[in-house]
Amino acid sequence: MEKRQFHKKYVRLIFFIYLLIVIKVIIFKYPLEQLRAIAATWEKGVILEGLDTANFTLFKTIRMYIDYSYKLNSFENLVGNVVVFIPFGFLLPYVLKHGRNFLVMLINAFLFVLGIEVFQLFSAFGAFDVDDILLNCFGAVLGYIAYLIYEALKKRYYGKKRRE
Repeated sequence: MEKRQFHKKYVRLIFFIYLLIVIKVIIFKYPLEQLRAIAATWEKGVILEGLDTANFTLFKTIRMYIDYSYKLNSFENLVGNVVVFIPFGFLLPYVLKHGRNFLVMLINAFLFVLGIEVFQLFSAFGAFDVDDILLNCFGAVLGYIAYLIYEALKKRYYGKKRRE
């Protein structure tokens, strides 16, 4: 097997494991018994309750975390929502050839995050929050910027090495 193919398979495996960890941490964060108890309550009323607790107003939660930062674990929540998706933006260009395109990466990040949020909305395994979508996608953008910087540094280093 060629070194490049091995590298690509390895990165794909890392990306897949990363996605599983994100799903575990965001959706299935509660102990199994608690998840079973939540699932046992699933019915139309509980699902509609998710619509009542959902945040569809952009910057509402972010503003709340800033306004009540002295009472809430704001820093952890805001930064955590960004940091958890940095690997998405960094790794996707290595996993999908089209993922090197910024718009493709952003659409993939948006759809993945939206899927998580919609699942939380209807499952009661979390709460839908449009601000989470914004923060998660911002994290993916930061990861993509890190990817671009890494690739530029790699080109510069290997270009310099070849000239020597």
